Amino acid sequence: MDEDAVSVNEIPDGAAIVDVREDDEWEAGHIDGAIHVPLGDLPTRLDDLPLDDDLYVICRTGGRSNRAVAWLNTNGFDAFNVAGGMGSWHLDNGKPIVSETREEPWVK
Repeated sequence: MDEDAVSVNEIPDGAAIVDVREDDEWEAGHIDGAIHVPLGDLPTRLDDLPLDDDLYVICRTGGRSNRAVAWLNTNGFDAFNVAGGMGSWHLDNGKPIVSETREEPWVK
C-alpha cells in the first residue's frame, strides 16, 4: 500500500467516506452515509466535501480513488485511498452496504 492508502478496517467510525464510482455503481450498492461524487465531477464539486475532515475515498477496486486522492491532496484536502475499494469493504470484510433500488445491494 502507498502512504495515502488505508485498509477498510482503519477507517474511523463516523469518518467522511467519498465514493467516486459512477451513478449506476452507486445505485447498485454503496456505504450508508458516504458522499457520492463521481470521479469526473470531482473538480466541480469540491464545495460538497468537508475541508476540515480526513476523507476516505473509495471506488470499486482502488484505481479511481487513488487518482482522486492524489488530486484532492494537491488541492488542500487530507484524503486517503481505501485499499481494495468496495470489493474489500463488502466482499472481503462483509461490511454493510445499501442500494438506491428495491433490489439487494451489490458491488457493481
